[in-house]
Amino acid sequence: MSSRKLFAGLVGTIVAILIVIWLPGLIGRAHPADPYALPPECPVRTGFTAVDGGRVWYEIVGSGDATPLLILHGGPGFPHDYLEPIGRLCKQRPVIFYDQLGCGKSDRPNNPSLWRINRFVGELAQIRVALGLKHVHILGQSWGTMLLADYLLTKPSGVRSVIFSDPTLSIPEFVRDAARYRAELPSHVQAVLDRHERLRSTACPEYEGAVIEYYRRHVCRLNPFPEPLERSFAGIGEDVYLTMNGPNEFTISGTIRSYDRTAQLREINLPALLLCGRYDEASPEATENYHRAIPGSQMVIFERSSHTPFLEEPDRYLEVLADFLHRVETARR
Repeated sequence: MSSRKLFAGLVGTIVAILIVIWLPGLIGRAHPADPYALPPECPVRTGFTAVDGGRVWYEIVGSGDATPLLILHGGPGFPHDYLEPIGRLCKQRPVIFYDQLGCGKSDRPNNPSLWRINRFVGELAQIRVALGLKHVHILGQSWGTMLLADYLLTKPSGVRSVIFSDPTLSIPEFVRDAARYRAELPSHVQAVLDRHERLRSTACPEYEGAVIEYYRRHVCRLNPFPEPLERSFAGIGEDVYLTMNGPNEFTISGTIRSYDRTAQLREINLPALLLCGRYDEASPEATENYHRAIPGSQMVIFERSSHTPFLEEPDRYLEVLADFLHRVETARR
């Protein structure tokens, strides 16, 4: 056998050995387990219930006697899909999602007078009654923390604990942080934003692409965006978002632009947990202010996350959340 043939044979043998050793690992890495999938053993029940203005879609994941966890999504008008990873707690307790009126799978009435904070607060109360949630933990995310704060100020009964995830409890403070973050964008991105805002051509693809650069830094740092987040973008209630918020996350010109409940947070007398990402548009500094204002509250920062730590660091997020709920329930015994 020639030396060339011998060398070729050795190479072939080595390659075959490496394939046997590495292929299972390579396949595993190419098809990673879905970090957001609900446990298959958890039952899922969906339905609609009537609220002021129309019908609201809900989903209950899991069952059992443990106190349920009710989830309030962000936006306003950004449906529940992106929060689905929290449903992985379904083996411990029922987790309840709903799409607020005007977005997602819920009705979308053509009635701008419905897009008011007080109506959404009433909607939350109606959801609790319809689903028989006499006792409940409530988690609000982003705009959902505003809804949660105003709901708590009505002094509802039966709320065991509250979680403010990525809180926006002062829009003036949120806007100041957004201006600081925007000033840190690359100069060419800032120039695109400035030019189209000056020309009032913010609906064009170039402007929207520049907005995404902001979102990739301070809304979700995963690339590409996870599928649940993309579903929420697809199901957004634009009328609700534009009326209450405005065109994007750093231009808040809608009806919530003056919202600030910082002074009223001291009235919250419940076990409270505040969560945010290190790069969150709801900044750690702002979250710290809210934490200091709520008596006895706790705060956790997710170091590799922005505004969606349940997507960016899902395992740790659920660990922190489950531990908090366990401690709250243990303390009640």
